[in-house]
Amino acid sequence: MPSVELPAGRIHYTERGEGPPVVLLHGLLMNHRVWDSVIDLLPTGFRYVLPDLPLGAHPEPLRPGTDLSLRGLNQLIADFLTALDLHDVTLVHSDWGGGLFLTAYGLDERVGRLIVFPSEAFDNFPPGLPGKSAILASYLPGGITLALRQLRVRWLRETPLLFGWMAKFPLSDELVRAWTDPGLRDAGIRRDLLAYTRSGFDKAELIAATEALQHFRGEALILWSSAGKVMPREHGRRLADLMPRARLVEIDDAYVLSMLDQPNAVAAAVTEFLTSTTVRPTER
Repeated sequence: MPSVELPAGRIHYTERGEGPPVVLLHGLLMNHRVWDSVIDLLPTGFRYVLPDLPLGAHPEPLRPGTDLSLRGLNQLIADFLTALDLHDVTLVHSDWGGGLFLTAYGLDERVGRLIVFPSEAFDNFPPGLPGKSAILASYLPGGITLALRQLRVRWLRETPLLFGWMAKFPLSDELVRAWTDPGLRDAGIRRDLLAYTRSGFDKAELIAATEALQHFRGEALILWSSAGKVMPREHGRRLADLMPRARLVEIDDAYVLSMLDQPNAVAAAVTEFLTSTTVRPTER
């Protein structure tokens, strides 16, 4: 994997294609592999960039003491876009909603469009039973290691406390192993994850930071799931109503990870958005 040096440390990423940049983010205890089922179905003529964020499944720890709060992670995303000299980015969010706060923090100058899969938003941090389980594990001695090992047991990860309400259809052992190997192998990876999960979540600040998206002037696709339990269905509509140039498309028969549950429907919606909307020019 290529990598880039940021003030926080080295960030690894994959990329393919040439053209306007589309940067695809991922959720907690996941990495770029969450997009495996859909990436080959997306249209040509774009440069797809998939970073591994320091959310517990990244290949290399960041520098000790790095700020991995919501603000710190938003700065990391902004630094990543700058390091690769990406402009007019279509930024794709999934599960982890912290990256939606780029606008609130004044860090979205390189972002021209948004695609928002079911993600944390408003006061839904941490989200549902899986989010609460992750926070609980982060405060128990050895809790993260135990949670990673539990994710490798199919019947355990299919419970609502783990990934049972994240994906409607079973996740492969191979994919989950790719997500859990880094944290089980390296205490520095677990340290980075804990720096985020223990950073605190003030409900009023979270709501205000989400509502700052009313100032985002680019096109936006809210690609929500109609059957979601972890990310409330009404949050999709609220986000679409909030942003001046947003549209809502719902994916049926899918939970949070709709790119895994319904890759063809997801690819069709993303393709239509990428090829039919224009990018708001960003600052140079």
